[in-house]
Amino acid sequence: MQGMTKAEVDKVEGAEMETKAPPLRPRDAATLLLLDRQGDEFRVLMGRRHSSHVFMPGKFVFPGGRTDPSDGRIPVADGLLPEEEAKLTLRASRATPTRARAIALSAIRETYEEAGLLIGNRGAFATSRPDWQGFAENGVLPSLRGLRFVARAITPPGRVRRFDTRFLAAWRDDVAVELPQGGPTNELEELVWLPLEEARQADVPAITRTILGEVQKRLADDPGLHPGGPVPFYRMLNHRFVRDLL
Repeated sequence: MQGMTKAEVDKVEGAEMETKAPPLRPRDAATLLLLDRQGDEFRVLMGRRHSSHVFMPGKFVFPGGRTDPSDGRIPVADGLLPEEEAKLTLRASRATPTRARAIALSAIRETYEEAGLLIGNRGAFATSRPDWQGFAENGVLPSLRGLRFVARAITPPGRVRRFDTRFLAAWRDDVAVELPQGGPTNELEELVWLPLEEARQADVPAITRTILGEVQKRLADDPGLHPGGPVPFYRMLNHRFVRDLL
């Protein structure tokens, strides 16, 4: 998608997103690429959006959604590594540790809600927030230490929904509990572990295919996903979709 004009991006994504909306300010969002390594092959967890959804029905996506600022006040076993925290709010209007923490925790919460996977450490956890009760009930204290910031993309102007999405990655080993019945929401119809190249060929949104390619390249250079790695940033600038690095 790099280098495409707005008209070209609109054409590619026309079937995925309603266009010609009034100007909207992008809202923070986060999504999680949960990775599993088997030998030399990396697989990623993806889910198919429910066919009844108005927004991208039937598409395979990563668990994720809009950031709730109150997520930043949820207690954690371990915070973000400094290298990751600094980049999460780089080039943002409010570059604060609390905002970075909220973005990261929203990715963990959405992964629980949509996939029934609780990332963290076994331990006592209590909160009054209803959307975090699954962690309390299963004795999991969320942990941000294993998260890696791998990409960022801002939805082009003219969309009915616009998000400033941070793509984070974690390993399957970071999951403390896998709920057999899945998550409490009805967002995803099925969950599958796909090899990265196979995931790119699936019915995925254009930006998802782009991010999968970016993660493939990073894993080829850094299979352990060490902290502080380069983060590709996609956004519309001067009517053209551009990519630079954070």
